[in-house]
Amino acid sequence: MELSRRHLLTTALGFAALPNAGLANTPKLVGWDDLIPPGVPYSEIIGEGEIDMVRDTWLPEFDENATKLNPVLDGAYIKMPGYVLPIDMSTAGVTSFIMVPYVGACVHVPPPPANQLVFVDSEKPWPIDQLWDPVWVTGIMKHELQSTTLAHIGYAMTAEKIEVYEW
Repeated sequence: MELSRRHLLTTALGFAALPNAGLANTPKLVGWDDLIPPGVPYSEIIGEGEIDMVRDTWLPEFDENATKLNPVLDGAYIKMPGYVLPIDMSTAGVTSFIMVPYVGACVHVPPPPANQLVFVDSEKPWPIDQLWDPVWVTGIMKHELQSTTLAHIGYAMTAEKIEVYEW
């Protein structure tokens, strides 16, 4: 069997494209610091605030930097760790939640700034018995400033995959 130059070239180009095809489906690993735009230090997101002596809590004052979002993440396919703060829950599990950077955020302490919170929707419910476990969430990140009764939120994701975070 004799192969033409065109056939060889087409085959070689096809194989050369294969490694890049796998990269398109690999999520970018993102940490909480990555949600803050480059050049904005965390110390400039939260102001002095005040202490509520009656409730023994600190009430932070956020400035305009708290709603500044990292432009690189809008539309990015990412994977990031966090904790689940349930919003929509049934006996099947949690289908909407706020992903927070630490346990108790928004419930036991004042909420983090908007650019440190991610609203997550998932078709597959996350088990109720695993609410205290840290998770990895994989999906497309979007800029979506929104307010809930718990906090102002800067980012949103539709979870393609949620899994237990392992150290």
